[in-house]
Amino acid sequence: MKGLMQPNPMNLVHVLEHAARFHGRREIVSSTVEGGIHRYTYCDALARTKKFANALRKLGVDVGDRVGTLAWNGYRHFEAWYAISGQGAITHTVNPRLFPDQVAYIINHAADKFLVLDTTFVSLVEGIQDQLRSVEGFIILADREHMPQTSLKNVHCYEDLIAGEPEEFAWPELDEETASSLCYTSGTTGNPKGVMYSHRSNILMALAVNGAEGFGLTTMDSVLMVVPQFHANSWGLVYSAPMSGAKLVLPGPNLDGKSTYDLITNEQVTFSAAVPTVWNIFIAYLEEIGGKLPTLREVVIGGSAVPRSMIKIFDEKYDVKVLQAWGMTETNPLGTLNRTVPEVMALDHEAQLDYATKQGRPLFGVDIRITNEAGTSLPHDGKTPGRLMVRGPWVIQSYYGLEESVLDADGWFDTSDIATIDELGFMQITDRAKDVIKSGGEWISSVDLENTAMGHESVAMAAVIGMAHPKWDERPLLILQLREGASVSKDEMLDYLGSRVAKWWLPDDVVEIDVIPLGGTGKINKLSLRETFKDHVLPTI
Repeated sequence: MKGLMQPNPMNLVHVLEHAARFHGRREIVSSTVEGGIHRYTYCDALARTKKFANALRKLGVDVGDRVGTLAWNGYRHFEAWYAISGQGAITHTVNPRLFPDQVAYIINHAADKFLVLDTTFVSLVEGIQDQLRSVEGFIILADREHMPQTSLKNVHCYEDLIAGEPEEFAWPELDEETASSLCYTSGTTGNPKGVMYSHRSNILMALAVNGAEGFGLTTMDSVLMVVPQFHANSWGLVYSAPMSGAKLVLPGPNLDGKSTYDLITNEQVTFSAAVPTVWNIFIAYLEEIGGKLPTLREVVIGGSAVPRSMIKIFDEKYDVKVLQAWGMTETNPLGTLNRTVPEVMALDHEAQLDYATKQGRPLFGVDIRITNEAGTSLPHDGKTPGRLMVRGPWVIQSYYGLEESVLDADGWFDTSDIATIDELGFMQITDRAKDVIKSGGEWISSVDLENTAMGHESVAMAAVIGMAHPKWDERPLLILQLREGASVSKDEMLDYLGSRVAKWWLPDDVVEIDVIPLGGTGKINKLSLRETFKDHVLPTI
């Protein structure tokens, strides 16, 4: 027997319609590519979204067609996002920070019919347009005044395209399992792989994220969405913020410390989300100007482990709570979030900070466990590391273009992360499976070593990679990027680490480089570091 409730299928555009109908006066504020600030309301956004949906229909975009976007977080990109998915086509967000050959690869693999792009990325696309096999035309997110000279063929100006279109559009009724958006992994180990989200998976994830155990957004919030829309749907904020009627602040291409600070203060931002690299830059600027954060309440930090020192600075100096999160492209993307529990609140302040370095507990709808290499479940004792497995209604089943399932026999997805889970359900990433250092039959966590090194006042960024060793199989090499004007010797760093980690974890060597390379999603590019240091000889060998 089935329930007797209305079987209304979920369509992501209903999120924007809800925002316009019940939070229509709340603002979307954008720092634009052209310069200056653009302001309008959710009501305005819906009207323009419908205009663009009509324009896409006239261009021949149909249900199931892929439309690629190469754009910053801005109001036109926001409109395009909903206009494409709402009519049953698929929003394919392309990460412009990937290598040009990878950008061309994923556009071809997705078979994008059109590309929607900011003026910033016109030269990038010009350089690869001869490689693009499926693209029929390009839509540049600009008005006529700011249209660039370009060699791109069949180019449309966004504002000209929507100018004569009506502000009404009949959204189709879609099966909620219809594909809505496509995002590719960062491709650090081979070609990027496509993860196809559905209307259902996105809405369920956004609902869970908006719960009190998630981001807990309300219409009283002002949300600075620093994490790009091309990073796994901006961690769901592109849906959860309008769903709750929160004011949405979009930073465009301006992610430097001053621009971020100006938006936070001028727009009275209460909540934000970004990777640790962005917050490193931001904190350095705050320190430089002696800035304050009177309205900012919480920041979500994910993408890579958050150093304890960063959590401590936000907490003790600026009264801002850090919510560490974990997820991946394959989990649509949020899997866990670190909100505290009574048992942790009963601990002293330093112990609470220790707990804040964990990636947190699963949102409702997500289940996690850890296993050994044979697939046997391991204890949740906070000490035993294992392969992190995940399942849930917004977790991948198979990659786009590949028929075979990526799940095990029981429906679990292997994240390739190594983690512990404690008695309270808090998960902590200790490494990537490919990054864990296996020394004498024991595992050394590169993540823990990096975070500990980051606590030194001279260190801006730290990376640890494993180096071959004839006796121990592998030993750690610590690579440092120092703060401007700072210095620290190898012996000083080893002494600093020696009082904070097990002696056998201590790196066999410490080297300093000008800049630690980052990948397309802001994570440390260890593939590049391994290539750079492939001939490095450890002094203890």
